[in-house]
Amino acid sequence: MTDNKIFEKESSEKNDSFSHDKKLISALLLLLAAVVWGGAFVAQSLAGAEIGTFTFNGIRFIIGGLCILPMMPRHKLSNLAGAKENIIGAAVCGIALFLASTCQQAGIALGADAGEAGFLTACYIIMVPILGIFLGKKCPAKIWVAAGITMVGLYLLCFSDVGNEAAAGGFGIAVLVGFLRNIFSWTDLLLLGCAFLFSIQIICIDRYSPRMHPITLTCTEFMVSGVLSLICGFFFDFLPDKQGFIASLTTPTVWISILYTGILSSAVGYTLQTVSQRKLHPAVASLIMSMESVFAAIFGWLILGQVMSVRELIGCGLIFGAIVLTQIEI
Repeated sequence: MTDNKIFEKESSEKNDSFSHDKKLISALLLLLAAVVWGGAFVAQSLAGAEIGTFTFNGIRFIIGGLCILPMMPRHKLSNLAGAKENIIGAAVCGIALFLASTCQQAGIALGADAGEAGFLTACYIIMVPILGIFLGKKCPAKIWVAAGITMVGLYLLCFSDVGNEAAAGGFGIAVLVGFLRNIFSWTDLLLLGCAFLFSIQIICIDRYSPRMHPITLTCTEFMVSGVLSLICGFFFDFLPDKQGFIASLTTPTVWISILYTGILSSAVGYTLQTVSQRKLHPAVASLIMSMESVFAAIFGWLILGQVMSVRELIGCGLIFGAIVLTQIEI
């Protein structure tokens, strides 16, 4: 082998190693976002009974957008008018985020418990690779295996009540009846719609994050979602109960929750998502983001005193194992 070929081989190996390191860093950043989003579960639980859904989402997204606005590169501002396709794409991300958040809260308001809502929302880990096929995104076999493992883990983590019924009266029949009883309800349709809309948001981020500065994309997404939420909040939260609306905004707990979800969950979490997805396959990204359910359960245990059963711990372990699988070179 000549010296040139040896040099080219070593250079190629270094490039492959560097690329793998970048993907690993992106995966870790996205995992950090999942930690932040998991903590938001506590904040949203505390504020949910005090303030309207649209108002809460509107304020948090506007705060998130304002937090990252100063970091928006100035040289990009003059080019926004000429990048209509990118701005439209960022607006679509914002609309998807607004609709997904609204569907999720509506499903919970109609009676879905947190476990059911978490499981059905996390169905985006299956929807993302399916949508990706129609967009020309090839998905490795290990991603499908990891997605299946994650769905089992989410089921064990979120559907503890069904598990108890199964243990008492026959696992297969109890599970089947439990699913058939709810599968055609409006609650489930709203939550599955939420998962579909989050899938669109993930696909849009995957498409536009390499084309736009991550701060520009995230800030536009937040402002669109925030403005739409506040408009709806005026009609559905403020007008029906003006005194209750004003009272909710004077509650300290509400503002602690808003500031956490606005600054950390929105500004930090979604910016990490936009940055990380520049180097990750969208199906891999969706699997890592599903760790939000695990961290939500952990924070619920640590802060709210919610005890995790052995079944739930096994679910957490399966999800973590699926994430590791996506990062292993086979």
